[in-house]
Amino acid sequence: MKTVTFTDFRKKASGFITEVEHGETIILLRRGKPIAEIIPFTDRHRQIPSWKQPGIRLTIKGSNLSSAILEERKVGL
Repeated sequence: MKTVTFTDFRKKASGFITEVEHGETIILLRRGKPIAEIIPFTDRHRQIPSWKQPGIRLTIKGSNLSSAILEERKVGL
């Protein structure tokens, strides 16, 4: 991983992009603070964000809640 000031990146962008093509990751700094990360592109499928992944399904032995409610309704009539 390489860190580069934004000014240097603007002056030598072509060379830095070539480095990224060869697998290098570049962190851009502005006033000493990181503002961007330039990483090589990959054709692999991107990982699904955790908030889009299916959640844990809890199961218990016996009948489900909706069946129990329907059964109680039948008995109560």
